[in-house]
Amino acid sequence: MNLTNLHNLSGKRLKALQQSGIDQPMDLLYFFPRRYIDRSNIQKISNLFAEGQPVTIVGKVSSVHVTGYGNKKRLEVIIRDESASLKVVYFKGWKYFINQFKEGAYVALYGTPKQYGRQMSMAHPEVEQLSEPEEVANIDKLIPIYPSNKHFSKAYISNKIVSEWVDQILNSNDIEDFIPLDILQKYSFPKIMDGFRRIHKPAERKDFQIALDRFKYEELFLFELSMAKIRKNRTERARGIPMKAGDYTRTFFNSILPFDLTDGQINALADLKTDLSGTSQMNRLIQGDVGAGKTIVAIGALLMAVDSGYQAALMAPTEILAEQHFFTIKKYLDDLGISYRLLTGGQSTSLRRDVLTDIEGGNCDIVIGTHAIFQSKVTFHKLGLVVIDEQHRFGVKQRNEILQKGENPHLMVMSATPIPRSLAMTIYSDLDISVIKDLPAGRIPIKTAVRTDKEREKIYQFIEKSVTTGDQVYVIFPLIEESEAMDLKDATMGYEKLSKRFPSIDIDLLHGKMKSDQKEEIMKRFSEGKSKILVSTTVIEVGVDVPNASIMLIEHAERFGLSQLHQLRGRIGRGSTQSYCILMPGSQLSKAGVFRLKKLVETTDGFKIAEADLKLRGPGDFLGTKQSGLPEFRFADIVEDRLILEQAKNDSWELIKQDPDLSKPEHKSLQSVFEPYFKEKLELFGVG
Repeated sequence: MNLTNLHNLSGKRLKALQQSGIDQPMDLLYFFPRRYIDRSNIQKISNLFAEGQPVTIVGKVSSVHVTGYGNKKRLEVIIRDESASLKVVYFKGWKYFINQFKEGAYVALYGTPKQYGRQMSMAHPEVEQLSEPEEVANIDKLIPIYPSNKHFSKAYISNKIVSEWVDQILNSNDIEDFIPLDILQKYSFPKIMDGFRRIHKPAERKDFQIALDRFKYEELFLFELSMAKIRKNRTERARGIPMKAGDYTRTFFNSILPFDLTDGQINALADLKTDLSGTSQMNRLIQGDVGAGKTIVAIGALLMAVDSGYQAALMAPTEILAEQHFFTIKKYLDDLGISYRLLTGGQSTSLRRDVLTDIEGGNCDIVIGTHAIFQSKVTFHKLGLVVIDEQHRFGVKQRNEILQKGENPHLMVMSATPIPRSLAMTIYSDLDISVIKDLPAGRIPIKTAVRTDKEREKIYQFIEKSVTTGDQVYVIFPLIEESEAMDLKDATMGYEKLSKRFPSIDIDLLHGKMKSDQKEEIMKRFSEGKSKILVSTTVIEVGVDVPNASIMLIEHAERFGLSQLHQLRGRIGRGSTQSYCILMPGSQLSKAGVFRLKKLVETTDGFKIAEADLKLRGPGDFLGTKQSGLPEFRFADIVEDRLILEQAKNDSWELIKQDPDLSKPEHKSLQSVFEPYFKEKLELFGVG
């Protein structure tokens, strides 16, 4: 059947369904209730005096009459059972409800009773007509309540109509399940049609819970199946470029790098060395907490590419971060004789032309830049490696566009947003993962505190004293897109206020609207210790490494996200002295704001903070699913449903291993569903 076969379907209602994304009967079956009315609590009217919760009562209609005048007309119905009587009142829409009541007939009512004077009353209850009181045993105890929207309201699509349509589809269709039978039996999942019936017509709560788990598994299974297929296709097709460490790499780690590597960095570099020396294209995620030293690991990978005669690209999500990576590479690699260039969208035409010429001619070994790197005008001479920082800010499609710039270049992505390893291994199924958990030796844990505006002068005195002993200070103001102009004004006013308060201290202002050469000069002054206080917006969130910066004051701290606050705090604590992060919220502090600040005071562990942020914001915002290309699941929550997620991954990857093309007879139904799903994913990811 199709939608046009539905009862009571006018052209207006059909249009409303289509505007709501419901184009075929199957879409209505996947249109799950948002909640259920539980009518199992059946009470005598005489017992309602102790009730304050929704109940079901069964009685005979004693009288029906309309009272009041004009807009104040209302329908009043008296219902009696053997114990007492109850007044039922309908205000708005009473003309519809008057037809539901006939004197002498039996009805079941569901609603919340209230006492007015001596009489119990119930306003606008759900009503169901009965032929006799005993028939109440046969009525549905759990009533599905479906989501509504403006399209439904305009077309007069009520909850009752949706329920009738779903019943019609369930009674006239028999859909073959595409999840393999052995998997359904393994988890005691119902087959698809039984699952739909349990969702839309549950007899008891456990019915729809097991059915809901089945549909959560279904969408996670299809997603993980596509990840397994992409990974298998990539492994089979993409032969890697063999690379190895040479003179540049050895000189950097043995003679130039001024500190010892951590165990995490050593293990990550070992993983990279193994990947790069193999015959397959590397696709690896380096995940680590703030300050874990991922950039040094990235430099090691870049140098291995240059040692092997190839170009390498390091891509960052913002110009300021790209510039900071450029300065870091300049600091460490200047003496090696390696050529490196910065490529961003804000450069002048002549400078950009010069950079592009060097890249295409092979006179540039390492390119550092923003998304400008993968634009069509950029032609590499011999690209062998792509490193992407803050990978969650780039879409999967963008990652693959840069990979088209060379012949199967290796890919390394970095993330300073830690998530639990089991979750990372599932979400980033198409990548191998290395985790750097330990911080460089000698790091002293940062002390974090929340202070109010009343304590501002004490904080200023503390800053003044610290600066005289050689410490440097960040003062951070929020920068939110919707209020960017106001935020920049706050930062500018804050800078002016501090300049007056500390007339003998060198203070600079930094924000993203400045020109590149301005930002470079200000950052250079602060890095060299010429300025002592840097007033900044969140442009310093990642990348800056100033060992003497030991104090951070964050203004309007409640306006930052939890992970963002942790990223900001990571800019201090990089030297050998005690560091302090002072959170100063405004007067309007929500419960979520209190939670974020409290969590930041409790721990400096990025993995614990990420776990809390994940629960607070939900996986969609936390992982950036819109940016990353990951689907926004309709039913599953990748945090709450982690067990189902891991089950779906294990089953799907094993299935692809055993039957890569899903060509076995028992997988025919799965193949028919998976092929269009997978095609859609390929288009989304930009891979073939």
